[in-house]
Amino acid sequence: MLAWSAPTIPHVPGNAPILEVHDTSTGRVKDTAPAEKSDAAASMYVCGITPYDATHMGHAATYVTFDLLQRTWRDAGRAVTYVQNVTDIDDPLLERATATGVDWQDLAVEQTNLFRADMEALNVIPPEHYIGAVESITWLVPLIEELVAKDLAYAVPGENGEPDGDIYFDAVAAANESWELGTVSGYDRETMLGFFSERGGDPQRPGKRDELDPLLWRVARTGEPRWDGGTLGEGRPGWHIECSVIARRFLPAPFTVQGGGSDLIFPHHEFSAGHAAALDGKALAEAYVHTGMVGLDGEKMSKSLGNLVLVSRLRAAGVEPVAIRTVLLGQHYRSDWFWTDELLSAAQDRLANWRKSIPNATLAEATATVTRIRARLANDLNAPGALAVLDAFSAQEPTDDLAARGTGAQLLTDALDSLLGLKIV
Repeated sequence: MLAWSAPTIPHVPGNAPILEVHDTSTGRVKDTAPAEKSDAAASMYVCGITPYDATHMGHAATYVTFDLLQRTWRDAGRAVTYVQNVTDIDDPLLERATATGVDWQDLAVEQTNLFRADMEALNVIPPEHYIGAVESITWLVPLIEELVAKDLAYAVPGENGEPDGDIYFDAVAAANESWELGTVSGYDRETMLGFFSERGGDPQRPGKRDELDPLLWRVARTGEPRWDGGTLGEGRPGWHIECSVIARRFLPAPFTVQGGGSDLIFPHHEFSAGHAAALDGKALAEAYVHTGMVGLDGEKMSKSLGNLVLVSRLRAAGVEPVAIRTVLLGQHYRSDWFWTDELLSAAQDRLANWRKSIPNATLAEATATVTRIRARLANDLNAPGALAVLDAFSAQEPTDDLAARGTGAQLLTDALDSLLGLKIV
């Protein structure tokens, strides 16, 4: 599957500090580079969209966050391998296709294309490997078969007229030195059960060994798409296994950062890590980094409420993508926040101030400003702090030294583009 066009990233002279980020699994901020080799290659997997609706602001906030992380690594001289999936077969996609009378494959293609356009507009660096769940099926079937052979996965009898043979992961039996339930999330069982029910799990399914065991392979049902599952029978994969398999295929074990929204902590990232560790005994990732949730005017943003703020609609209304990105960078990635028209207006004002002041920057001012921006970003991707540095610069009166005016304009313009993804010219 193709991603989108990569932006040109200007080189910015100077040295960036080692990036530290908050790791969900430990609850602490940690380095993302080995102490003995700060320029070692970095690797990142960010869970992609299920393409049944357009890119809303929660999506945009997540992908801009991990774009910022990648830019910070690159600025420190690190090579980066970035992988992102597309869940182009799953229950929500099939349900939306049925409800709207659209072929599920056409819907997936349409919404994935819209997502690509939104990411390109927001100046997001594309993943090196952009992989659809359908593309991964031939890779994951043998691995599910391996889990069954190890008795770490098992078949469940049918119910209510549905067929026998759905395959579930035995989370208790799969525990090892690298993973057990709670390794990623730190949640207690009661919290896990609550989120499992809310986020696509089926704790009450008869025949399961444990309520929290997740689906690995759904055997074919009438009217549903199906693929060859070898000894599993025809069917389609569960959700979590696709990310485990794609990550292991393209990234080291463990890779540097697993990323996504905080709603993916459990069950998705918990069981993606569990599947990987059950197969090879290794941790999925060194750190798990999660973004907060985005609402609208004080309410949760959701498809059911019909109050999604869509990147494509804002763009169609003439809003500059760089203004949208400025709003997103103005909120710390781990915070929950609400989109408002006032935030967008403030971002537009900020851009106007930066565009007015940057042409007057001296080289000394620009160099000092870039150093401060780098320091903020290295401290758990403190983008709001980085924007505050720009605001402080813009609030200064231009120097009286006319010969020095403008000597730092290109450096500062390049830094905004390279480090923050803000292409202001």
